[in-house]
Amino acid sequence: MKFGRKEAGSLVESAAPMNGTACAAVMNEVMEQGDGLHAALIMDGNGRWANARGLPRLAGHRAGVDSVRRVVEAAPDFGISVLTLYAFSADNWRRPPREVSALMRLLGFYLEQETRRLIAQGVRLEAIGRRDRIPAAVAKQLAEAEQRTADGGRLRLRVAIDYSSRHAMVQAAKHAHRIDGEITEEAIARELGPPVDLLIRTSGEQRLSDFLLWESAYAEIVFTERMWPEFTGDDLAQAVKEFHSRSRRFGGVAAASRRSA
Repeated sequence: MKFGRKEAGSLVESAAPMNGTACAAVMNEVMEQGDGLHAALIMDGNGRWANARGLPRLAGHRAGVDSVRRVVEAAPDFGISVLTLYAFSADNWRRPPREVSALMRLLGFYLEQETRRLIAQGVRLEAIGRRDRIPAAVAKQLAEAEQRTADGGRLRLRVAIDYSSRHAMVQAAKHAHRIDGEITEEAIARELGPPVDLLIRTSGEQRLSDFLLWESAYAEIVFTERMWPEFTGDDLAQAVKEFHSRSRRFGGVAAASRRSA
């Protein structure tokens, strides 16, 4: 499996999949780090995964639901307190109407089947993005799931549906101006949500696709060749390990460099 960092366009080959001992090491490192991470996932490759197996694209989307379940269950163990999943972009309306309808039905099915599991796991579900264009029945299911999981304190699960980061930023600026009479970075950040620490994209593609552009200003980005239906908790652990191996300077200079200056 390949993991890559956005650094001079290079891809960095990762180690072999982690065993239980290696996963435990990641958990120990997470405990030492303290604060929880905000991880964001661009879940890409469902269609290609299905096509490679001679299956309809919808089969890939169904398999992708299983990956969502695996990642949601694993995330808190690796120090992730906020998990944002890119489920359906504003640009995805350009797909064939039959596929879009199937995706909306699949979303409704997920909410129906998984809400009770989310409650049991202490997961609080939130949806970000527009709700005026998705089917009314699905919007109602989303609102009900958000209400039923509101007390979850183990993981904050944000699902981006009919989402465009550029649209979200415009709306945030408008709201800030309406409330405060001016547009500031602090006001926009307050509207949009927490900054992203780790952004992962599956399937080998290396772009953000209008996802959490503001929030990912200083995110560490990990690309993996793994198709989303193949993505597991073990892959998530690898990405978190890669995150902790990097030095985050936020435009400054590392402490060792300052001492030697």
